[in-house]
Amino acid sequence: MKDSRRNFLSTAIAAGALVPLSQAVANSQEVSAHPGSGARQTYPIVLSTYSLWRFHNEEFRDFDKCIDLADEMGFDGIELLLYQLEQNELLSHSKMMSYKRHALRLGLPIVGMSTHQGFVTPDRELRRQNIDRTIGQIELAYTLGIPTMRVNTGRWGTSGSFDALMANRGIEKPLAGYTDEDAFPWVIEALEACIPTAERCGIVMALENHWGLGLTPEGILRIVNAVDSPWLQITTDTGNFLEEPYTRLEKIAPQTIFVQAKTYYGGGEWYALDLDYPRIGEILRKHHYRGFISLEFEGKEDYRTAIPKSLELLRNAFPRNAPSNPPA
Repeated sequence: MKDSRRNFLSTAIAAGALVPLSQAVANSQEVSAHPGSGARQTYPIVLSTYSLWRFHNEEFRDFDKCIDLADEMGFDGIELLLYQLEQNELLSHSKMMSYKRHALRLGLPIVGMSTHQGFVTPDRELRRQNIDRTIGQIELAYTLGIPTMRVNTGRWGTSGSFDALMANRGIEKPLAGYTDEDAFPWVIEALEACIPTAERCGIVMALENHWGLGLTPEGILRIVNAVDSPWLQITTDTGNFLEEPYTRLEKIAPQTIFVQAKTYYGGGEWYALDLDYPRIGEILRKHHYRGFISLEFEGKEDYRTAIPKSLELLRNAFPRNAPSNPPA
């Protein structure tokens, strides 16, 4: 693996892709270093396997390949997109455990698991099925030694396709005869049903500011505050507030337990945001966030250049011990 890492770095440097990366890490450490301090100098930056597979890149369905690339590119850990593995019908328990062993051998922890479920439906039996699914995901995270997993509210499903939902900037009409007010109790009740398993397994569910009822900070906070448990917190996705992102990100920062950071080199698949990551870093430090930053690359540029550039960006934006001066 050391040889493969050297080969990867040599190739990338020759292509000009990673020239700034080592300097970026050095710069971020220099900014925040305090002689004699044993504190970590940068936030741990991990790679979401979504950055590689993206629901269609078949060559990256192999989680082992994603682990190797995260290691070779210099990330501090990895976040698993569970749906990526669920599509493999031949996946066995022993294979899942082999991923855990592989990551351990590289000293590359699997720190998060991104899952899917949907509670926004008047169908009680369908909600129960999604509760059972989520409980099974919690137990899988426990088996893999993963401390937190992303959960969603789900959505109404009236958009037809995800492309149509994105064309409407994530806004979706409720089913006929219902409103979002009907759906909040469904989601709260469902997540409450998952809390005992989360506590037993020591897995923090982290509700993402995604689509559905998590589209706004008010929506996601309403759910998290109603459940009122340390085992349900928030996954902050920097790219999912399409308007007033910094004001909205600040509202959910105090209860954030995990951060997914979007980049869009080469233009976005559905949209691209010009995010000010140093400003986002200030917001997180202001609210004492000290956890993982998971890269979700969602651009069209080749991953071999875009992901190293994204890592450089995040290393510079998230020095761990920089002074916190909230933007005006």
